[in-house]
Amino acid sequence: MSDLPDPSPEQPAPKTAKPKSLLRSSLLTGSMTMTSRVLGLVRDIVLASVLGAGGAMDAFAIAQKIPNFFRRLFAEGAFSQAFIPVLAEYKEKGGRDAVKELVDKVAGCLGSILLLFTLLGIAGAAGFAYLFAWGYADEPEKFSLLIELIRITFPYLMLISLTGFAGAILNSYDRFAIPAVTPVFLNIFMIAAALLVADFFPNPAYALAWSILVAGIFSLLFQLPFLQQLHLLPSPKLDWSHPGVKRILVLMTPALFGVSVSQLNLLLDSIIATMLGDGAVSWLFYSDRLVELPLGVFGVAIATVIMPGLSRLSAAQSTQKFSDMLDWAIRFVVLIALPATLALIILAKPILFTLFYHGEMKLHDITMSTYSLKAYALGLFAFMLIKVLVPGFFARQDMKTPVRTGIVAILANILMKPLAVIPLAMLGLGHVGLAFTTAMAAYVNAFLLYRGLRKAGVYTPASDWSKIWLRYGAANLAMVAVLLGILQFWSGWAEWHLLERVVRRRFD
Repeated sequence: MSDLPDPSPEQPAPKTAKPKSLLRSSLLTGSMTMTSRVLGLVRDIVLASVLGAGGAMDAFAIAQKIPNFFRRLFAEGAFSQAFIPVLAEYKEKGGRDAVKELVDKVAGCLGSILLLFTLLGIAGAAGFAYLFAWGYADEPEKFSLLIELIRITFPYLMLISLTGFAGAILNSYDRFAIPAVTPVFLNIFMIAAALLVADFFPNPAYALAWSILVAGIFSLLFQLPFLQQLHLLPSPKLDWSHPGVKRILVLMTPALFGVSVSQLNLLLDSIIATMLGDGAVSWLFYSDRLVELPLGVFGVAIATVIMPGLSRLSAAQSTQKFSDMLDWAIRFVVLIALPATLALIILAKPILFTLFYHGEMKLHDITMSTYSLKAYALGLFAFMLIKVLVPGFFARQDMKTPVRTGIVAILANILMKPLAVIPLAMLGLGHVGLAFTTAMAAYVNAFLLYRGLRKAGVYTPASDWSKIWLRYGAANLAMVAVLLGILQFWSGWAEWHLLERVVRRRFD
């Protein structure tokens, strides 16, 4: 890049992570993420008990989904994918002062965009409610609650996006644990709000909404001391002409779409679900949360770890090591995703009964959530594969290819919706059609991304993949046989008390 000073002669050559180092980093990030996800599961159990499905839960699910959707664009998606390769290049060629200047200028520009968008979101909460949940427009009480909840939760977008910005810097310096543990705070605050202060509000959903805002503030403040340790605590400066900022904006614009394909499909499900009757949004919410558990623990962890490494290898033009790192990541996805997919499909009902069947949650809600969980689980392998394939493009600052594949995947999803949703809606199972088409669209996207990496010549699968598929296939068939055999002897989950369900789930 022309705006970077020449590297000094004594500057060390770029380090490339070995598989063992990658595995350690992935396990560390995964363990931290696992802690967060387990607490997230506890949070969802509490939500099911306090709010159940339908009514306030439907409104809250949409209200928290809107800022989270944009958060995944800014914090975990387009911004991070555009920022990390540029930051890696500045580290490689510019030194500490150039990196600090870039961080300051990006903080000022990103912060101003987020502040403006947050103010627009609060002022236009009714518009967002119509856009994302027009099916509730003829339910005045629920729609009014949704608007109020959006106004409370929307500032979370700015706070958690800035937290993501700080986390991207820390990840670039291989400080993976701090960003990985930060989501724990959201779950802790939400659980505390539901159990301790919900009774002080006219509707428990208000307490949960305020807890999201407080968690966003705390998460951002938590990361700042660790940036100070790196001497990279931002001093925001608004400078749109800075070459690094301009480069990030150029890379980020197409990435806004390319990285959000899965999220757009899930959001489309929620929008249509608001027109499928009371409870549909909640059923999809609980199903999605269980699929997000392995996806967040392993898929996101692997993608987080490989992104800085791929960026460094791309900057150093080390093609073979770039391919080896991608191959390792794909192999790890196959190892985790296949058994997780099969287990979620087979054990969908026992899992949902064990976790959510208490308090305000009804038997009908569990049954309907079971169907959508199985449909979503079909796409878990593709969801995880997308997480590790997309960095292969963004690390090379290729933002256009994921956009093209994303457009095809979304069009495929839209075309499949009527074929699946309309017939199933006649049976009262329209939400299952939404989950199924989203899963299938993910496979379209994953295949196109994989083919794109092969055509670009940056990824060549290792020679032992046939043996890997045979070993993994045999192991998964054995697991399926055992699980199906156990379930033949155990039934009646609805009649059992909570402790009995937990004990039997452990044996499963």
